Amino acid sequence: MSGSEALPRRITVLSGGVGGARFLMGLRHLVEREVDSAGAATRPEPVEITVIANTADDWWIHGLKVCPDLDTVMYTLGAGIDTERGWGRTDETWNCKSELAAYAVEPTWFGLGDRDLATHLVRTQMIDAGYRLSTVTEALCRRWQPRVRLLPMSDDRIETHVVITDPSDGERRAVHFQEYWVRHRAAVEAHGVAVIGLEESTPAPGVLEAIEGADVVIVPPSNPVVSIGTILGVPGIRAALASTTARVVGVSGIIGGDHVHGMARQLLQLQGVEVSAAGVAQHYGARPDGLLDAWLIDSADADLVPRISATGIACEARPLLMTDVEATADIAAAALAMVSQ
Repeated sequence: MSGSEALPRRITVLSGGVGGARFLMGLRHLVEREVDSAGAATRPEPVEITVIANTADDWWIHGLKVCPDLDTVMYTLGAGIDTERGWGRTDETWNCKSELAAYAVEPTWFGLGDRDLATHLVRTQMIDAGYRLSTVTEALCRRWQPRVRLLPMSDDRIETHVVITDPSDGERRAVHFQEYWVRHRAAVEAHGVAVIGLEESTPAPGVLEAIEGADVVIVPPSNPVVSIGTILGVPGIRAALASTTARVVGVSGIIGGDHVHGMARQLLQLQGVEVSAAGVAQHYGARPDGLLDAWLIDSADADLVPRISATGIACEARPLLMTDVEATADIAAAALAMVSQ
């Protein structure tokens, strides 16, 4: 993609946490890079980026409402993220976590940093006062200025639970996704995923409009099961994606038969989905019955292009490692170019 005139004006992104946030950094950089390169006389209208973030990883801990994916996107785009970890605040301290451990308050395996704690306190106070999560998120973003519109997928309480074999006694039990991921590092045997409250939920204000009014919808390299899958599971969202005039392009988070970060491999296997760029493409499916018009995969998987194309999904291969913001911007540009022809 060359020239700011090639950029669509309304871009909607379905996002999980770390992978989605890093992709969004590149997409926003692409937009600002293209605008900056245009002369004053040819500078285009602003590009609007709307992010619909997964909230099925949310949970309540120590009486506080924690929204990991919303916060990861907000902190990343607001230059407040711990870049080494990919989550939580930069220059964090852990005094409150230490004090809670001294009181033997569980869970000791999950820590809220002192700076991060302020976000959850503000969010919880506003929710207790009757504000919806979407309104709270908008208020929090006034501080962070992410330069995108950040929406939760739903204002309703939705929580992902994973049925595991508990290593402490060998019994099966359902645990919150955060326990599966943070405490057990997705290294325990899992038997199923249940997303509580998903079927009864409704899209947050602005979500359906952002999909229906978009020029392009992007599915970044986020977990197909517990990020993109849960967003699609909110009643009304999949139908909006099927009917929108926007083209839908995805970027594979599976490279060379495995995930780059996270636990996509384990959860895809649990769902019976082949752990490959082709397997995920087939899992999403081609529009209008499925999700995708186009699918960008890594050069390491170039041999899968004919197989994916045969399903009705346009497919191209290029390097996809998001090594820095410029490389990520180029990935975003390649994805947009696939649906701008």
